[in-house]
Amino acid sequence: MGAEAPGGGPALRELLREADSGLLECQVCFERFGPRQQRRPRNLPCGHVVCLACVAALAQPRTLALECPFCRRACRGCDTSDCLPLLHLLELLGPAQAARRAAPGGPGALTCRLAFGGWGTLVNPTGLALCPKTGRVVVVHDGKRRVKIFDSGGGCAHQFGEKGGAAWDIKYPLDVTVTSDCHVVVTDAGDRSIKVFDFLGQLRLVFGGPFSLPWGVETTPQNGVMVTDAEAGSLHLLEMDFAEGVLRRTERLHTHLCGPRGVAVSRLTGAIAVLERPLAPGAGTCGTTVKVFSATMQLIGQVDTFGLSLFFPSEITASAVTFDHQGNVVVADTSSHAVLCLGKPEEFPALKPVITHGLSYPVALAFTKENSLLVLDSAAHSVKVYKADWE
Repeated sequence: MGAEAPGGGPALRELLREADSGLLECQVCFERFGPRQQRRPRNLPCGHVVCLACVAALAQPRTLALECPFCRRACRGCDTSDCLPLLHLLELLGPAQAARRAAPGGPGALTCRLAFGGWGTLVNPTGLALCPKTGRVVVVHDGKRRVKIFDSGGGCAHQFGEKGGAAWDIKYPLDVTVTSDCHVVVTDAGDRSIKVFDFLGQLRLVFGGPFSLPWGVETTPQNGVMVTDAEAGSLHLLEMDFAEGVLRRTERLHTHLCGPRGVAVSRLTGAIAVLERPLAPGAGTCGTTVKVFSATMQLIGQVDTFGLSLFFPSEITASAVTFDHQGNVVVADTSSHAVLCLGKPEEFPALKPVITHGLSYPVALAFTKENSLLVLDSAAHSVKVYKADWE
């Protein structure tokens, strides 16, 4: 039996993944350790390890005094030393890491390859979705026409949904999804309704139903529609006949959520992720919580702001949630202007930054079939397309 190439075995790949997210990254700046001067791992007297660049940034210019960012023990920058075990590990794993980064599908940094929209084209956008058939990008925003459809190059292909007071108008859109047969479903906070249009913008159905404040919306693999009610604290499943414009069935899947907003469904496992955020300060718990349920609504994973603060140096305010193609939960964070991967629900939290630069206020996420990540940046009024470095 021949020897396996570096990075080829499942056990080795798992070891490298854990090393990437834990041992081989500075847990202050999340840059990869390396043998070069600025990224050399340094031991603090307390035993924690940071890169030399962070030691320099944390130390006072004149006295070189600093506090450990983890345990707050005082020390001096000149008291640090090279972490030889990590340097030796970097040397040993170097060839395997290089092979893994070169292999398609391996984890790596995401780079912004395209941005479109901009002020005027989009105004304070709130929701983003992909059409499964055409790959076109659908965005809801606060412009004169509330729904804009962009082609793959970022050009505006179509727009509809007048701003107005009529029943068929869209008053204040919060989120959008596109069904497998290209129907556009919008949650409208203005009249607390769900509105369904065909892809050309013809209204097919308006449904108020039991909703107090419909917020997040997502299509299931079976072409149902999941809706969160932020005011009532509930999650609903709607089954519709889109061709006939008829609501066939509604089911309340959960009734004890705290300000549920974003919702996502995994195409791989059918798992359902719900993002909870209290509507007002002091309403229930503080911060944000991500809960993941199985397809049968059994809770299989949960993490909140406090739990994430143990792994990330700054406060996290999740504003959007989605699944990648491997079933990992990915969230947008408006506090650090970043996108973070939380790992699979049963492994929560295995936090790893995915995008850390170039975002102002990310509010929606979507993965394309080609594994590009679309981020809706509300403050920049634009859609940004990120791809892995090797693509």
